[in-house]
Amino acid sequence: MRIEFSRKLQQIVGPIIAITLLGYFVYHIIQGERGLLSWIRLKQKIATLENKLEGVKEEQSALEQRVYLMRPDSLDRDMLEEQARKLLNYGDKEEITIPDSELQQD
Repeated sequence: MRIEFSRKLQQIVGPIIAITLLGYFVYHIIQGERGLLSWIRLKQKIATLENKLEGVKEEQSALEQRVYLMRPDSLDRDMLEEQARKLLNYGDKEEITIPDSELQQD
C-alpha cells in the first residue's frame, strides 16, 4: 500500500510542478514588469508623448519664427516699439493709444 501511494505521489508531483511553473510564467507574461499589459501601457504612453512632442515642435517653430523676426536684418523698429509698449503696458501720459481693431472697419 505504501508503495502504491509512493508511485501515485510521484505521478502527481511532476504534473503539479509543471502546471505551477506554467502558471507562473503565464502570469508574468501577462502581468509582469515586461509583460503584455506593461507593453500596452508603454505603447499608449509613447503615443501620448509623441502627440505632445508634435505640439512642442509646432510651438518651437512659431517661437523660432518670432525670434527670426527680431533679428537686426529683418527688424522693424516701429513694430518692435509698438509690441514692447503693448506687452509692457507702457505709454507716456500724454499719448493716446488706439488699438488696431478699432481702426479696421468692414
